[in-house]
Amino acid sequence: MASRIFPKLTASGLQATTYLLGIALFSISFLVFLNSSISFVVTDVIGQKKHVGDAVGTLGFADELLALVACPLWGMLSDRIGVRTVAVIGYCIIGVSLIGLVQSENVYPELLVGRLGFSLGGAACSTMVTACLPAMVAQKPEQENRQAPEEQGLANGHAARLREEERQGRSSSIGHVTSPSVSSELTITQNRWTSRSRSRQEDREENDQADGVGVDGTQTAAGASQLAGFVGLFTGAGALIALLLFLPLPAKFQHDGQKPAQAVQTSFYIVGAIAFCVAIFIFLGLRHLPGEEEKSFSALWNTPYDERTEMDAQGNVHITLTPAPSYLSLVSESIRLGFTDSSIALGYIGGFVARASSVGISLFIPLFVNAYFVRNGLCTSNPDNLTDIKRNCQRAYTLAAALTGIAETAALICAPIFGWLGSTVVKGRSEWPLLGAAVIGVAGYTAFGFLKNPNAFHGEGGKWAFIAVIAIGISQIGSIVCSLGLLSRGINNGTMSKKRGPSDRKRDSASSRPGYVGPIEGDETAALLPTAGEGSDPNSARSRLKGTIAGIYSLSGGAGILLLTKLGGTLFDSWTPGAPFFLLAIFNGILFIAVAAVGGGSALLRRQARPHTHSDNE
Repeated sequence: MASRIFPKLTASGLQATTYLLGIALFSISFLVFLNSSISFVVTDVIGQKKHVGDAVGTLGFADELLALVACPLWGMLSDRIGVRTVAVIGYCIIGVSLIGLVQSENVYPELLVGRLGFSLGGAACSTMVTACLPAMVAQKPEQENRQAPEEQGLANGHAARLREEERQGRSSSIGHVTSPSVSSELTITQNRWTSRSRSRQEDREENDQADGVGVDGTQTAAGASQLAGFVGLFTGAGALIALLLFLPLPAKFQHDGQKPAQAVQTSFYIVGAIAFCVAIFIFLGLRHLPGEEEKSFSALWNTPYDERTEMDAQGNVHITLTPAPSYLSLVSESIRLGFTDSSIALGYIGGFVARASSVGISLFIPLFVNAYFVRNGLCTSNPDNLTDIKRNCQRAYTLAAALTGIAETAALICAPIFGWLGSTVVKGRSEWPLLGAAVIGVAGYTAFGFLKNPNAFHGEGGKWAFIAVIAIGISQIGSIVCSLGLLSRGINNGTMSKKRGPSDRKRDSASSRPGYVGPIEGDETAALLPTAGEGSDPNSARSRLKGTIAGIYSLSGGAGILLLTKLGGTLFDSWTPGAPFFLLAIFNGILFIAVAAVGGGSALLRRQARPHTHSDNE
């Protein structure tokens, strides 16, 4: 089967478009705009000319601290009220914060409060990028569980009518007059059971083919990897939107005659209004998202229940109500999966490396370049003053922007490639592209840390800077795309394994043979009704955890950022300017070891299982 350019989705075209052009595209745009322009709020709007670097650094650190806590909370909340609602709230908070930031008259507490508000909204939006992805490619429920409420009502009504007719016939019968019964109509003979079993097996196989899902959910996992590649592409495009459209706004308004402070304020007003427009777009476009139909604000104060209605062969209706897990159990289960499920574990580690890599590109490459210019007497700017660097060390600022742009361009180009690779090699375990990204990261960060001359356009050794930043960009987007794909695969495959595994298919095949009596149908000691575990809703497994898992994923990424910024910054001053990049190489090395251990262990287990499978077939 030829691989598809765009994955097969469970969600509608409008929902997928909203996800990519709304949540994914703008999840990073507003953050890039704020990080690049916050210094101008301090200098031009507030009027503080000294200790600008310290103020900006403190605001950024407070932002990350709050996001570290907010991401898991938003994820848990989305499992109750839905990802669409959380995303809309997040972008509305961003819009309010951007408008409020430029009303500040001092850094502490007014600007700090505004930045924390932005962090709260940004955490919601970035977490929903991860939480929405599994819903886009999730396997649809099996056909027997797909009855609409109206169809279930008709079926229930038919069974009730038959039972009522039976009672009326018995009450009005005289002597030995026969009356119809539900049981006699549903008597199961050998031929009828064999025919029904074959029909049920054929229906299930047709449903699997229609949904594009194999025994192990291969095509669903492939679709998740492909879609993750497009998510990486659109998030990168969002950063370019901020650089090309949002950041030039203050200069444009200032050129039109506005004062610097007024130009910055007008720019923030416009970008804040865009955030509100994105929220409206998501509110309209993500309605009726698969798996989100039952989520609402009422779940915050009412104990939600999972309801499942089944009808047995005699027409009896069984309704099972199971209390939804608490917030604490959602978190504990999501953390536990990081130790018991290899896909989710690698997703968490990949998220840790990916977020740390993004800071390495945006923060430490400019810092490395500026330190080189200052060290060699090519620049007289104060490295602690960001505004001074831009004005008095234009060469260093231009080179840093060029290197960062090269890295981000390489990432933008390679995002769909990693998505395609994940979908292509998924039968041979889709973690292998993440292994390649880790190898490239170790090489790229190590090479950049040892650079004597970061000028990729002049001087000896400049070509190595060019190659190193390309490798860094490829490694960063590979970690992002592959970790998202693995996380979605862990969520969807975990749910599908609850639906029907290979053993279920083996039983279906065996039950279609004449003379076969299953363990439940023929065993006198078997229970008449399935146990709670056997009858549980398959969609109540990991699909209910996707928001919390996304929150833990963002939490691990935030931890990577904090560790890199504090430890890397300290080693930058006390040891060598290449220390942050060596630290990132170590992170990628740990990721390499984890992927190799998981992939190699899985390959060994599959190889050992082949002789047993062969002997069983014989």
